[in-house]
Amino acid sequence: MNPGRRAQGWESALQGKRALVLGAVKGIGKGIGLDLASRGARVAATYYDWEEELPRMRQDFADTGAEHHLLRANLLEPDEIFSMVEASADRLGGLDILINNIERGGWPVVHGPYVPEQWDLEMATTLRAKQWVFEAALPHLKGSGDGVVVNFSSIAGMVGRSGPAQLIFNEGYAAANRGISLLTETWARMGAPQVRVNEIMLGIFETRHGEGTRGWGLLTDAQKDALREHTLMDRFGKIDDVVRAVRFLISDAPFMTGTVMRIDGGYVLGGERTNPMPPGVL
Repeated sequence: MNPGRRAQGWESALQGKRALVLGAVKGIGKGIGLDLASRGARVAATYYDWEEELPRMRQDFADTGAEHHLLRANLLEPDEIFSMVEASADRLGGLDILINNIERGGWPVVHGPYVPEQWDLEMATTLRAKQWVFEAALPHLKGSGDGVVVNFSSIAGMVGRSGPAQLIFNEGYAAANRGISLLTETWARMGAPQVRVNEIMLGIFETRHGEGTRGWGLLTDAQKDALREHTLMDRFGKIDDVVRAVRFLISDAPFMTGTVMRIDGGYVLGGERTNPMPPGVL
C-alpha cells in the first residue's frame, strides 16, 4: 500500500473519535495524545504530577488545532477517577478510545529496597488505578459500539529483577505488571463484542526506564551498554515506536482483542545471537 494512502486511512479512522489518554503531561502518554489529536480525534488528556510540564503540554495540544480537554486527576483516588471519566465523556459526548497509561515504575537504583508504603503505592498506581478507570469508562465505551482500550505494561512482568534490568525493575513493579495481562484478558471478555481490549508491553524506552528519566542518570555507561547489548535491535525504544503500535491497534486490528503486543526490541529474548547451523557429520 502507498504510505500516503495508509496515513490517510489512519486519519479517516480516527476522525471524530473520542479518546481519553491517561498520563499525557509528557513522554509516551503525551506522544499518543498529540498523535490522536493531530489525526482528527477529540482528546481528553490527564495530568497530575510534573506540573512544571503543564505549560508545554497546553501549548503542544493547542498547536494541533484539535478539540482537547486537559484534566487534572489524582488516579489513586477512586472518586476522582469516576469524576474525571464522567467529565471526559460529558465534554467529548462519549468515549471511543481509552489509553490506559499510568504507572509508577520503581527503580531499584532510585528507590532502593521497597518499604510497605512503596509497595502499596506501586500496586495502587501501576495496577489498581487501571481497574477503576476501566470500570468507569466501560459503559461509555460499550455505548460507542466500537470501543478500543489499550493497556500499557512492562516487560518487568516477564523478566523481573534479573540480568541487566535488575537495576531498573523491582519486584513490586514486576508483580504489578504481571497482573495487567490478567486484567487485559478479563476486560476483553467483559467488553466483547462492542469493545476491544489489548495490551502493549514495553521494553526500555526513552522517557520510560531509558534516557530522559531520573534513574537513567544514576547508571554507569557500562550498565547502560549492558542493557542495550541485551536488546536484539541494539537500541532503546522511541516514542514514535509506541505511537505506531497504538495506531495499529485502534485502526488496523478489528479482530484483535485480549492480546499482548510486546514492543521491546527483543530484550526478553536476550542479547545472545543464534549461530549458523554446523555442517554436521553426514
